[in-house]
Amino acid sequence: MSRVIFLDIDGVLNSNFGNNEHQIEISDGTLIDEEKIKLLAYLVRETNSKIILHSGWRFGFDSELKPLCKEANKLVELLEKEDLHIKGITPNLTTEEIRQAKKFSLVKADEILLWINLHNDVAEWVVLDDLDLHNTQIEQHQVKPDQTVGLTLENVKQAVKILMG
Repeated sequence: MSRVIFLDIDGVLNSNFGNNEHQIEISDGTLIDEEKIKLLAYLVRETNSKIILHSGWRFGFDSELKPLCKEANKLVELLEKEDLHIKGITPNLTTEEIRQAKKFSLVKADEILLWINLHNDVAEWVVLDDLDLHNTQIEQHQVKPDQTVGLTLENVKQAVKILMG
């Protein structure tokens, strides 16, 4: 049985998501905070968990998890510095309306639960996402960093408690 971290990027591994001046830098991967990646690495090592990407960043990867764009490539490089690897991505349940309205949080919970249902070896799981995912089952497993700060040691401690039962 495995432990899984469902990882969002914006608002978790970077912390200027709400700053309009930096939207472009965030989307090109330059504002991923290496200190946040070190915190993620600590969480992975402490809990022996695997990372499943459930962020919109997953669209930057092909079906074999190879980066398709410079942003995804930069993310992989930064993760690999800490010996971290993305082990999977959640399925895409978005519709054209959701994409146009940028309301991805409306389907993220369903995407995570579908992934769990398709992988029957999941023992414990945690969701790292700064957004409200509109699902009570997910809420019990979610650690919600402040998007203006990103992942903190307190968030990691909370995630460890969830993953270790």
